[in-house]
Amino acid sequence: MRRIVVNSTPLIVLSNIKHLKLLKDLYSGIYIPKAVFDEVTLKNDSINKEICANLDWIHVCKIQDESAKRMYQAKLHAGEVEVMILAQENPKADLLIIDDSAAKKTAKFLGLNVTGTLGVLLKAKRVKLIEKVEPLMNQMIADGFYISPEIYALAKSEAKE
Repeated sequence: MRRIVVNSTPLIVLSNIKHLKLLKDLYSGIYIPKAVFDEVTLKNDSINKEICANLDWIHVCKIQDESAKRMYQAKLHAGEVEVMILAQENPKADLLIIDDSAAKKTAKFLGLNVTGTLGVLLKAKRVKLIEKVEPLMNQMIADGFYISPEIYALAKSEAKE
């Protein structure tokens, strides 16, 4: 199983649709930088409670090279910056799960493997952890997560739905 570095949006989205545990079921280790942890636990809400209740498999890590943040700050927010740095510092992590397009482009430019929340759902369907992707995408959209019509159709096609 792969070890992954996760940004805040996938954690929030998966928590909102009651499928955060897919990350545990699909991957051997989930790493989040401190900036992401701070972002998802800022409010005393259900996401905060769920993340804090799962710190046995969600590992919060402090990046080692704080000075590396300067290289990224023009395009990315603090959590995304620390996700990139943590992935580069941690040779055991081999996949980033992020949804922001600028962050994905930066990660790919750095040679990092990247997927998004929909990629997690598609993988979960392939290994039979979920039956359908479409209802979860609809729930994500209802919760305010934007999925373009083209990506929605592509995900449905990939899921054979």
